[in-house]
Amino acid sequence: MSSRRNFLQKSALGLAGSTVMPFLGRSASSQPDSLHGATDASPLAVGVAGYTFAKFDLDHSITMMKKIGVSNLSLKEIHLSLNSSDEKIKIAMDKFKEAGINVYTVGVIYMRTKDAVDQAFQYAKKVGVNMIVGVPTYDLIDHAEEMVKQYDIKLAIHNHGPEDALYPAPQDVYNRIKNRDPRVGMCIDIGHAIRAGSAPEKAVRDFKDRLFDLHIKDVNIAAKEGKAIEIGRGVIDFPALVTSLRKIKYQGVCSIEFEKDMTDPMVGIAESIGYFKGVVAAAK
Repeated sequence: MSSRRNFLQKSALGLAGSTVMPFLGRSASSQPDSLHGATDASPLAVGVAGYTFAKFDLDHSITMMKKIGVSNLSLKEIHLSLNSSDEKIKIAMDKFKEAGINVYTVGVIYMRTKDAVDQAFQYAKKVGVNMIVGVPTYDLIDHAEEMVKQYDIKLAIHNHGPEDALYPAPQDVYNRIKNRDPRVGMCIDIGHAIRAGSAPEKAVRDFKDRLFDLHIKDVNIAAKEGKAIEIGRGVIDFPALVTSLRKIKYQGVCSIEFEKDMTDPMVGIAESIGYFKGVVAAAK
């Protein structure tokens, strides 16, 4: 491990400590989502991908988000089902609003039938977001593009690593959408990307015009067998990623998706956010 990475990890652990402070009674409202050290010209907003809280209900998920001081959420249907009534959606969205949580997108939503595509866009409209992170099968991309135009809601297609027969790497998404409506783009999952042989820092530059969203995680090895680990302890070059994001003037959200210790994730999430903030603060 390079001395630079050692330095960044030490810096990040310090910031991770401040992120954990809500557990000690500090107000979560003192932890802004925009990362300290980012320039005004290239802000990097932090969020959480809802799958992080897959083992918890909506109310517990909100509580955890308040403790870690992050307010941007990619809402997963685990916490608000796709077939929810208008009343149930209103109740849930009122809870998010009261907690100061900005639901900026929904997903990942899998789209294996035409009805599933339609349901996803109807759901997004009711929730009140302008983007869906989704995975349409190849034969449904045309219909999904039609719905993008009809609803004026963006579709960010998510890559899922070597096991995924549809979109293993960001390039596989791009090849399917590069000539489509500009509102059809990508959510690059950097952990799955590196497992599929795609360097995240290069992918965000190569596909910047179609990059709508990011799922931020780390893995222990850059191979199919790679497992989720706290951000900064794995193989992803986060300084290079942040440099690329600033270079392309990325305006989306960097949503942490923590998939280790999912029944007890809080310390790992805090460390991961702290490391990511540390990298941004140290990067020039």
